[in-house]
Amino acid sequence: MQWSQLLSADRLGRSKPGRREAARSDFQRDSDRIIFSSAFRRLQDKTQVFPLAENDFARTRLTHSLEVASVGRSLGALVGAEVCARHGLGTLGVHPSDFGAIVHAAALGHDLGNPPFGHSGEDAIQHWFKSDSTHPREARQGLGAAETADLENYEGNAQGFRILTRLQMPDNPGGLQLTHATLGAFTKYPHASLTSAIPHQGASLKKFGYFQSEREHFASVATQSGLLRRAPECWARHPLAFLVEAADDICYRLVDYEDGVRLGHLRYEDVRDAFLAIIPPAKHPRDLSGMTSNKAAIEMLRAMAIGECLSQCTALFLDHESDVLAGKFDTPLTDLIPAAKALAHIQEHSRETIYATDRGVQIEIAGYEVLGGLLDIFVSAVNDLATRGERAARRSKKLASQLPGECILAAREGGPYQRLMRLLDFVSGMTDSYAVALYRRVKGIALPGT
Repeated sequence: MQWSQLLSADRLGRSKPGRREAARSDFQRDSDRIIFSSAFRRLQDKTQVFPLAENDFARTRLTHSLEVASVGRSLGALVGAEVCARHGLGTLGVHPSDFGAIVHAAALGHDLGNPPFGHSGEDAIQHWFKSDSTHPREARQGLGAAETADLENYEGNAQGFRILTRLQMPDNPGGLQLTHATLGAFTKYPHASLTSAIPHQGASLKKFGYFQSEREHFASVATQSGLLRRAPECWARHPLAFLVEAADDICYRLVDYEDGVRLGHLRYEDVRDAFLAIIPPAKHPRDLSGMTSNKAAIEMLRAMAIGECLSQCTALFLDHESDVLAGKFDTPLTDLIPAAKALAHIQEHSRETIYATDRGVQIEIAGYEVLGGLLDIFVSAVNDLATRGERAARRSKKLASQLPGECILAAREGGPYQRLMRLLDFVSGMTDSYAVALYRRVKGIALPGT
């Protein structure tokens, strides 16, 4: 792969070529478009670690996305400075800040597709579509193999790509019409849910990155960015996707740990020592006891640990740049840096403590009931409308009145796959609070205004 093509400023859905301006690049415009989208705003009420948190300092998906974007911008700029020097990209009008701007934009959008209740929401949707109960079994009728794989393995990353390229600004071909570089960096898993045998193992194959409904969009991104094709419906990662992934890994491990001690799930000493294990001894603060509070000490150590991980990830990426460009490197950067062991300890301890609190687990269990219940109700109503039209049951019509117009149009004019995708757009786009409130209303557990 070639950097000159990987940094394409051309936009999906537009024939007009991209432009490079010193004051505000197309990649910076990508960030602006994402920030002003309704999908980005909804992240303020979506679970990061602590569902429906009862305090005002635990991170949401919104604050997490902003922090990942901040770390990603720094990581991209550090890598960009060296890559530009190595390859003389300045003569092509490329600036090191372009790398940072691309990673920043992709990181802002990296969690847009997450349904309510975080990863347990993804599990709930997958569980529903794989179930052998009446409604899921009927929903699967008429679907092709690839379409079935999309739904039974429902993936927030693919939903995020759909949001960026279709659902936001739906009247535009290509949705938000982001640059090919940003969309390439956004896609950690550049392949479909159902692919032929791939003679390769790596991080990019753990999940999938786009639904069949957006396969042409991603094929355009891959072609215009010059991604290496590994197999039909499968490409090598855009190199900057490794930096987006690293920024996410750094933030959720270190920042979640910080939230854990603030909420009383972790001991100050455990978090302090875990952060110090990442920071080289020569850089350790001389006396933490002189800090104003344990909170201030943890915040300082978290910032120092992030800075150290940034430096290590930059060095590792640059050491492996040729393999990355050749599609031979496919491992998360945070798995190979010197701090990898300390980060793995933090992740394991987080699983045993902050990710396994009784309140969190109980809300995740409730998420299965909420999302499964909403799918039961609305899938049956929409299918009734699709098959019986005006003869559909009155209940189905009343339930359909609560759906967006796109869902109704798909019920009347689209096939089963289009109907289900539109319903998933609706359900997965809900905030945690709205999903609970709607479920209570349609189940008759609560009435409007109560």
